[in-house]
Amino acid sequence: MNHENSVTKNPLGTEKIGKLMLQFSIPCIMSLLVSSLYNIVDQIFIGRGVGYLGNGATNVVFPITIIALAFALFIGDGCAAYLSLCQGCGDKKSANKSVGNAFFLLILFGILFTVILFIGRDGFLRTFGVTEANRVYAVEYFSYIVIGIPFFVFGNGANSIIRADGSPKFAMFSTLIGAVINIILDPIAIFVFHMGMKGAALATITGQIVTAALAVFYWMKKANTVKLSLSSFDLRGGIVRKFLPMGISSFLTQVSIVVVMAVMNNTLITAGAASKYGADIPLTVMGIVMKVFQIFISFVVGIAAGCQPIVGYNYGAGHYARVKEILKKMLAAEVVVGLVGMICFEIFPLQITEIFGSESALYNEFAVYSFRIYLATIILCCIQKSASIFLQSLGKPILSTGLSLLRDFILLVPSIILLGWKFGIMGPLFAAPIADAVSVIVTAFVLIKIWRELSQKDGSSYYTKVEKQGIIKNNI
Repeated sequence: MNHENSVTKNPLGTEKIGKLMLQFSIPCIMSLLVSSLYNIVDQIFIGRGVGYLGNGATNVVFPITIIALAFALFIGDGCAAYLSLCQGCGDKKSANKSVGNAFFLLILFGILFTVILFIGRDGFLRTFGVTEANRVYAVEYFSYIVIGIPFFVFGNGANSIIRADGSPKFAMFSTLIGAVINIILDPIAIFVFHMGMKGAALATITGQIVTAALAVFYWMKKANTVKLSLSSFDLRGGIVRKFLPMGISSFLTQVSIVVVMAVMNNTLITAGAASKYGADIPLTVMGIVMKVFQIFISFVVGIAAGCQPIVGYNYGAGHYARVKEILKKMLAAEVVVGLVGMICFEIFPLQITEIFGSESALYNEFAVYSFRIYLATIILCCIQKSASIFLQSLGKPILSTGLSLLRDFILLVPSIILLGWKFGIMGPLFAAPIADAVSVIVTAFVLIKIWRELSQKDGSSYYTKVEKQGIIKNNI
């Protein structure tokens, strides 16, 4: 079967764009939401069974799992983007090699990071704010949760590749099963067997192991586009150098959460101490805002990441009109999601806050300010983040990484520090709107440039099959 026939028969190149977006994005959104809720579920049961010190301990350990997830998506999303391009070009050999190499790296990193965590346990806990009061709980939770890191890394990375392989529902199913197991075992371990932090950690690990096992099962029994052999796992620098850059944007998205939270927390503690709110109210409120933002952003990233295999395949196959149609529909969907989010955050900030508990009038006052100001430009944030993932799907890691760095590191982090120093406790709340407004202007210029490139290629009759097959190399 020649390349053109395989393209014609592949639904990614022929099915209606709207139908494909629903088919791929909804499972991706669900997977990301479930992953985001893992920590919240632990907090609910630990808070009731152990107490607030136990919850504090999970917050100390949480950034470690985010770092692990960042590297999992660095490898997994990078391979997924490259795999889609390879499939569009009909390059099965490179597709097989990339998946095998990605699995090797996921396993290697998971083991190495676990060893590093065990050796540097105390240093990690100090870095992320362990206190004398919650240290016993943090050490116990850390010691067990680290055991599951290799499974956590492999499961999340492999599921990204499974989505690109054309099975988003299976990826969602494996993640959902792991979460359900965690939800069932958490109360049993904590309330029935009175295992406390250890029980919560073991429940989480069990879910992660099941998710990883299902991913292995998929590639052994169910994969239909990628055929792995022992030679696929031979680490090849040339292949790794091609797909890893495509995952940098996903990596930075996760790392930015840790960095922004660390900078924001320290700034709020300093500025809050000199305000009527004190240090504890701003710190607690912004923690809630960040968790809500993380859950909301799962919809944003889920839509864009769900479109990734569709974009990559059609771009690799030279179907540029379809790529432009995907971009239009994706941005329209992101704007709708952003509009819904903005309405909720502007009209119902108090109701959202009360989901996490009812507090004093002063606490509620700062919460309302925080939601309405910090998330005021959420629509612009949706556009910027989805554009970054779209560029990643095209195999343009430099542009994609640049947009990620621009908002989260170049603009947001310095703005938090400077506005807190200049204007006190209210200053950092305006950091996100400023970062969103500036970064979306740059994003618009980049998207216009990409649109023109796609239009030129779409109208070029001399764009041959050979040139299509060279697209991966040209975009690295």
